[in-house]
Amino acid sequence: MTVSSKQNDDMQAVNDLVSIGQPITYEKIPTHIYASSKDASKAVAIEIADLIRKKAAEGKPCILGLATGSSPKTVYAELVRMHREEGLSFKNVVSYNLDEYYPMEPDSIYSYHRFMKEQLFDHVDIPTTHYHLPGGTLPAQRIQEFCKAYEQEIEEAGGLDFQLLGIGGNGHIGFNEPGSLINSHTRLITLDHSTRAAAAAEFGGLHKVPRKAITMGVTTILNAKRVVLLAWGERKAAVIKGAVEGEVTEKNPASYLQTHGNATFIIDQHAAVELTRIKSPWAVDAIEWDDQMIKKAATFLSLLLKKPILKLTDKDYNDNGMSDLLASHGSSYDINIKVFNQLQHTITGWPGGKPNADDTNRPERKEPARKRVLIFSPHPDDDIISMGGTFQRLVDQGHDVHVAYQTSGNIAVADDEASRFMEFVVDYNNKFNIAGNDALALFEEAKSFLKNKDTETDSPAVRAVKGLIRRGEAKATARFVGVPDENVHFLDMPFYETGTIQKKPLGPEDVEVVANLIDQVKPHQIYAAGDFADPHGTHKVCWDAIEAALKKLKPKAYMNECWVWLYRGAWAEWEIHEIEMAVPMSPDQVLKKRYGIFKHQSQKDGVVFQGEDSREFWQRAEERNAATAKLYNDLGLADYQAMEAFVRWHF
Repeated sequence: MTVSSKQNDDMQAVNDLVSIGQPITYEKIPTHIYASSKDASKAVAIEIADLIRKKAAEGKPCILGLATGSSPKTVYAELVRMHREEGLSFKNVVSYNLDEYYPMEPDSIYSYHRFMKEQLFDHVDIPTTHYHLPGGTLPAQRIQEFCKAYEQEIEEAGGLDFQLLGIGGNGHIGFNEPGSLINSHTRLITLDHSTRAAAAAEFGGLHKVPRKAITMGVTTILNAKRVVLLAWGERKAAVIKGAVEGEVTEKNPASYLQTHGNATFIIDQHAAVELTRIKSPWAVDAIEWDDQMIKKAATFLSLLLKKPILKLTDKDYNDNGMSDLLASHGSSYDINIKVFNQLQHTITGWPGGKPNADDTNRPERKEPARKRVLIFSPHPDDDIISMGGTFQRLVDQGHDVHVAYQTSGNIAVADDEASRFMEFVVDYNNKFNIAGNDALALFEEAKSFLKNKDTETDSPAVRAVKGLIRRGEAKATARFVGVPDENVHFLDMPFYETGTIQKKPLGPEDVEVVANLIDQVKPHQIYAAGDFADPHGTHKVCWDAIEAALKKLKPKAYMNECWVWLYRGAWAEWEIHEIEMAVPMSPDQVLKKRYGIFKHQSQKDGVVFQGEDSREFWQRAEERNAATAKLYNDLGLADYQAMEAFVRWHF
């Protein structure tokens, strides 16, 4: 087999780095990884603020290219804080936004005009004549003329000093979808299906998402003097790896930034998980081989070579850049046995601890034999979808199980589903001559609103009805599992109750309601959602409230006995080397979990926020749990029907 000239060059470059003791880099764009999106956003905001001040000191305007979406929200919040608390002025700022849906009214809650005003412009001293966005209400025949004028105006202003970007799940920057050419200009484009599906949650369904948008072209973006791209969460991890480490290709428009001389990717640790330096750091530089890293390397190698861990050889480790692991920790046999035992010890059918058993190598304590357990569910179905098998085992094994539904989940109920329930209530009252009660008035008000609905936001009455539907389904699930009514808690956290996807910031009242419940139950175990893909998503905000409550309650004596376990949702599982407790499920238990999910009828068919994944929630959950079990089996452990996995969070 012949090796191409490029491959020879690449291998020579690697050898040169090794010979001089330098780490090998696979990244073609400078990429900075932060512990959290908040820390990363603050760093970007500081850079923007410094640029604004520098240009102001020179008596020049600062020309900013701005982005929308969830990624830059915290950047804008920090800039607003700097304006209010540090006197940062925006009077010399001139901004040009990347894109806007078409058609789109500027005052619509989905409009990027409105987004920018609510997130930034209305809170700083930028003159109204200084910010510019593509027009979502332009007549079709004027769009081309507008796009040319938009680019010309940027050029006459001296070009963009700084361009802020997010990245779509398919690699789009602005709305330059896959297939966009590197020399593309500002234009009207048709949105990719995956882009529309990703926005479906915001719009209340895929059918409501516009099919077109006006976007700044790739050329204009690349002409900016400085470009910073933001990415948060593991859902962006694969496309970030492609853009940073892959070839420059129109299939991933963000990869075009490899050709820019002053572009940087700013990402959080979750968006970085697929980068080579994170996924297999031993391939990049010398590392410290602690137990966790050894487990990560051995499982990675096992899955890469499709060999059970106990069959890995010295040659397998040597051939895949892990010779120093063998040198420092013995033979492959010793390493394999160690990692196999670590994995074996994560598996337990007793998530609350096994009474009267040696718990030295078990993930949970045996004492107390009957534990107080508090399961936090961000939405009214996350408990059964994410950990239904474990939930059932905890109840069946005699623990005092409480479940807390943190939000009402009302926005995930379709209008026609709400109408069906209201018609039943009205017909029921009419049939039995029940009248004059507040409940009937509530339902009549909600019914009237939906009949004449002409706004994107539900009225308080409709939200109340939809919340009652979700609450009834949650109660049915809890009864199905065997949780007594008095152990079911509905927190209705205030941050959620806006009637739209856009939520209020987490407030002290949200933390207080969580802390009060923890203090009431005094749990030995807490289970909580560990999905942090979207820093502004409901799961992450709900966790932030729990974390704040736990820190507040830490001085309490009972907290010394409280262990916190994090589960994942229906979308993704923990990495195999991260899992600290894996609860196996038999075929019967899988079916029982499915029936528990079926109790959430409003979510079973035609889910409002289905997105591009057409599977129902029970299908997603079963396939994820089966995949986790298969992963353990592929590594050489027992073959189970399904598994639910957990990671312990430490104070």
